Amino acid sequence: MSRSLHHLFPPYPLADQRSCGGELFEAAQRVLESGHYILGNETKAFEQEFARYLGIGHVTGTANGTDGIELMLRALDIRAGSAVLLPAHAPSAVAAGVRRAGAEPVFADIDQNTFTLCPESVAEVLKQQRPGRVRAVLAVHLYGHPAELGALLELARNHGAMLLEDASQSHAALWQGRMTGTLGRASVFSFYPTKNLAALGDAGAVATDDAGLAERFSRLRQYGWKERHISGEDGINSRLDELQAAMLRVKLARLDAATLRRRQLAAVYDARLGGLLGIATPVVRPGCEHVYHQYVVRCTNRDRLLTPLKAAGVPVAVHYPVPLHRQPAFAQDRHFPCSEEAVREVLSLPLHPHLSDEAVHGVCDVIEFTLS
Repeated sequence: MSRSLHHLFPPYPLADQRSCGGELFEAAQRVLESGHYILGNETKAFEQEFARYLGIGHVTGTANGTDGIELMLRALDIRAGSAVLLPAHAPSAVAAGVRRAGAEPVFADIDQNTFTLCPESVAEVLKQQRPGRVRAVLAVHLYGHPAELGALLELARNHGAMLLEDASQSHAALWQGRMTGTLGRASVFSFYPTKNLAALGDAGAVATDDAGLAERFSRLRQYGWKERHISGEDGINSRLDELQAAMLRVKLARLDAATLRRRQLAAVYDARLGGLLGIATPVVRPGCEHVYHQYVVRCTNRDRLLTPLKAAGVPVAVHYPVPLHRQPAFAQDRHFPCSEEAVREVLSLPLHPHLSDEAVHGVCDVIEFTLS
């Protein structure tokens, strides 16, 4: 096949902004005319609206998701001398947030089907740690699929640790009918421009049902202030910008429709690619609802697909190319076979709410032709 498909793939952030019509400009104008640009009414309104959407008591906006991880751990007093268990196959930003809080990341392997924390591996790693060292298990809902929260929650409790969630890629995903980000002691969200719920720059949030913990989040994100100009503890500057909060309010109203469209396009991929030799489509665990932040397939020979897809102008990507325990900043002498196999095989095919069915069929045509 030689025809170019490039014209079928509008870049996601730009297409997402254009789909909102004039509402983003109206929201920006509202902020500009308010004269209040830091922690004003827009941030407060978004925090309340997102909390209601999730079905959780409190949401606290932050400057980005990595800051959110740091603030979440610091608010829970998980700092130097403590460890946080997380999947070896995950964005490096997760481990970076743990390190910034002063804690040490400890890795476990992933489930080979869903790319989320494997409870059996978590149990094995926890047994190897000295009592009390691992203070939290951080479940990353990678690619938009919920982790196995029931088993992870039980493991964490039995070990005297708490379950935390990184829902940065799973806005609106469901586990047993509940939104991801609402089942752990606390959770973090990112609203980076390519996320399912996306700002126009960096933005994030932490969420919890604990009013006291939420109050501490609010203090720590602003210099540790309990009253203005008086730092009661060592905080940082990580506030959700008013402009970004206003943008997110517009996007939040569209999130359900965008999620439905992602699932429709994923179903097209599933129907066309399911059963093809050499490629495996995403698995959805019973009781879970995937939101397809990425549509990730496994390829026994990834390079065989990468070359023709790129030549056809298809924007494919590898999320993520090196497991965390093999990266210089977080290197650990461990072997996690599922994570190490995944990084050799995963391939993200284009999927966002503003793609046409024609675009997805075009991708499938290239793959079918290549594998035939």
